[in-house]
Amino acid sequence: MPMAGSGPDAGRPDPDALLRTAAQEGRGRLKIFLGAAPGVGKTYEMLSEGAARKRDGVDVVIGVVETHGRAETEALIRGHEVVDRRDMPHEGRRLSEMDLDAILTRAPRLALVDELAHSNAPGSRHPKRYQDVEELLAAGIDVYSTVNIQHVESLNDVVASFTRVRVRETVPDRILELAEIEVVDIPPDELIDRLKAGKVYLPAEATRALDHFFSKSNLSALRELALRRAAQAVDARMLDDVRALGLGGTWAGGDRIVVAISELPGCDTLVRAAKRVADGLRGPWTAVFIETPRAAHFTDDQHARIARTMTLATQLGGAVATVPAENVVAGIQSVLRDLRATQLVLGKSHRSRWFELRHGSIVDRLVRDTPDVTVHVLPMPQAVATRQRARARPGQWGTRTGYAITTAMVGGVTAIASALFQILDLGNVALLYLLPVMAAASLFGLRTGLYAGIASSLAYNFFFLPPVGTLSVNNPENIVSIFVLLGIAVATSQLTARVRAQADLAATSARTNAILAGFLRRIAGVGDRDVAAQMICDDVGRLLDVQVVLLARTQGGDLAILAASDPAYRLDTMDHAAAGWAFDTGSPAGRGSGTLTASEWLFQPMKAGERVLAVLGVASDRAGSPVRPDQLPLLGSLIDQSALVLERLRLQVEMRDVDVVRTRDRLRAALLSSVSHDLRTPLTAVIAAAAQLHHGATPDLIGTIESEAQRLNRFVANLLDMARVEAGALKLRIEATDLSDAVTGAAHDARRALEGHAVRLDVPPDLPLVRADPQLLHHCLLNLLDNAGRYGEPGTDIVIEGRNHFGELRLTVLDHGPGLPPGREDEVFETFKRLEGSDRAIGGTGLGLAIVKAFAEAMGMTVEASNRPDGNGAAFVLVFPSDLIVRDLPTESVS
Repeated sequence: MPMAGSGPDAGRPDPDALLRTAAQEGRGRLKIFLGAAPGVGKTYEMLSEGAARKRDGVDVVIGVVETHGRAETEALIRGHEVVDRRDMPHEGRRLSEMDLDAILTRAPRLALVDELAHSNAPGSRHPKRYQDVEELLAAGIDVYSTVNIQHVESLNDVVASFTRVRVRETVPDRILELAEIEVVDIPPDELIDRLKAGKVYLPAEATRALDHFFSKSNLSALRELALRRAAQAVDARMLDDVRALGLGGTWAGGDRIVVAISELPGCDTLVRAAKRVADGLRGPWTAVFIETPRAAHFTDDQHARIARTMTLATQLGGAVATVPAENVVAGIQSVLRDLRATQLVLGKSHRSRWFELRHGSIVDRLVRDTPDVTVHVLPMPQAVATRQRARARPGQWGTRTGYAITTAMVGGVTAIASALFQILDLGNVALLYLLPVMAAASLFGLRTGLYAGIASSLAYNFFFLPPVGTLSVNNPENIVSIFVLLGIAVATSQLTARVRAQADLAATSARTNAILAGFLRRIAGVGDRDVAAQMICDDVGRLLDVQVVLLARTQGGDLAILAASDPAYRLDTMDHAAAGWAFDTGSPAGRGSGTLTASEWLFQPMKAGERVLAVLGVASDRAGSPVRPDQLPLLGSLIDQSALVLERLRLQVEMRDVDVVRTRDRLRAALLSSVSHDLRTPLTAVIAAAAQLHHGATPDLIGTIESEAQRLNRFVANLLDMARVEAGALKLRIEATDLSDAVTGAAHDARRALEGHAVRLDVPPDLPLVRADPQLLHHCLLNLLDNAGRYGEPGTDIVIEGRNHFGELRLTVLDHGPGLPPGREDEVFETFKRLEGSDRAIGGTGLGLAIVKAFAEAMGMTVEASNRPDGNGAAFVLVFPSDLIVRDLPTESVS
């Protein structure tokens, strides 16, 4: 057997580790200065190392540093470039936060960001500072940051249990797993002295802290947690690097324990022993069940026993896994290699000498073939082993059908050999009998193959070896032939049975992968959460033969059923309590778990990162856990894939909400801009003209009031038209319209906006009528003319051309202005978009052209923007397709 770390795949890099390594390419590196408590010097150490990097020529800036009034920390800041913070208004106060955009624009090589667990002020791009750091890392910027051990999410409850203080600002463990960690540590007595000297808090706060959080026992416990968490992070990073490089060996920088469980009673003692070993060594541990082909013949009681043992391991804080393998030894060695385990706990059943001679000892083989692993062997109860040994497994000795078919195959080979005996020698006849042996072993298993070997030997002896018709043999050479045939039959049966077992494992793995691929393919393209939830329930229930229910939080905060494989299912009070526990804690609850086992359902959380999205409940009539142990990996994979789909749908909803908010903000900004310019300017002119009326009205004053009032009216009309477009409230009244009349009317109504420009109409009177809404077409032309007057150089002509061009009508408005930036012509039709083309201050909200596009498309027309061929201005074209051109003069309006 292969040794741990030296198997066939031991030198092959782990694909998952390689993918994780490749994912870090182009990203910045994160280094966290981890402390047991405030005041140990994390910020000081971060600034000192940042200064050292700067002296080495690295571009370093301070994103944010909290000195808390410590003079020695403030002194270190003076040598660094500091990015100014951003002020955030909040409830009448001004809060200063790290300016993420400024750092991204500055693009340093290294940014110093203090207090990783900090919560940003409302209105910031990210609610947490560690999310700001993730964006910096994604931009390729290295980050140094600080955090205290009590802010680590997984240790939050542990710290609160002995300090009686629960911090609200936490950092997900995944952030620490991606970072290089440096522990900043000082002894508790020295930290207490610093606290008394006022180097951590003000004197009044220091006295209160000494009586509560900063007791010596608390600081010692926090210090141990920090050192242990750093050791775990270092061990995880070391294992990831080892796997990525494909290096062999256990790499026992830290102890890792594996306990092998089976279907035998008494395996719970192995799990408890592994827990004690793990506690003594302070290392992670995993309970593993090796699923061999014999597991297919387990009874319901045996499956339930395995499930209870795995549940116990989960309750005691261990990981669990089910690993398919050809045999127990190969499976355990595979697990030891993958986990780089240093300790193995397993049980030894009481077996007879004859049994061990025939089958060997698993314990002895593991001790002999895994020299790099310490093996702890615990005896299993003898009475239990005896009862288990006396009970044969279903199908252990083959089936009647298999023996009958094997007998028929031996008989058929005998008949064929008898017919060909005259042209075959005895050696070739013996070879024919290998065919039923291989077929029986492949189809029906090892023991049926052995039966085929014995039957073939007897048939060969009785029918073909002299004296024929007896089982006696006269020639000693024929005796050797019989034993050789029997030996080959046994060896062939064993090899064929082993190949069959491997094929069964491969088929099981392929079937599982096909199930997962089909499941994901069905739900991946769903765009509605309710539909996806129902598909998840239906597919999981069908694949695992269980009842399924999916629960999620409503907007009111209540946990409600989102979907179920049977709509008639109802959950009682205990079931709701178990589901709520699973959702709130992110841990399994209910039947077969360690919490609220009185529930008939087993509830599994569906998590994406640190967020619990929903809870999946399963129930069945099986004893123990509703799901068999061999189905647990499949259930876990189905839950993980379902969680990814639900997370995608949640993010889609959030993105739609974000787009709505952005549109609302853009509208608000545009309205403010309009109020400040487009409303104030004409109002100022009207007020000034009204003041002059006291001295007597003149035609100029009256004209000013009239033009500015029309300007105000046109602006308000644009706002109302845009609101109608966005609300989908446009009502069309399509009529046959004369373009000459439409252009003339629009030019007359826009004369004030076109003041200072000569308007030239070039619309042939023989152009056919078009189907359009006259009022909407009038608005389109007014906005195009207003835009031309706004951007055209004073004293230049504005031309309106109408042409019949290859079966479509094109109405073009040309100005003599700065034109449009090349490549950005289509942007002018975006809402609130203004492309300034000259140095002249030009007003407007950017609504006019957006309204033209919306109205034109509502009428079935298109609008185009480009520069004039001579490059002396812009050209805007209304295109009437052929289906809008009236070929025959209508007698009534078309609606």
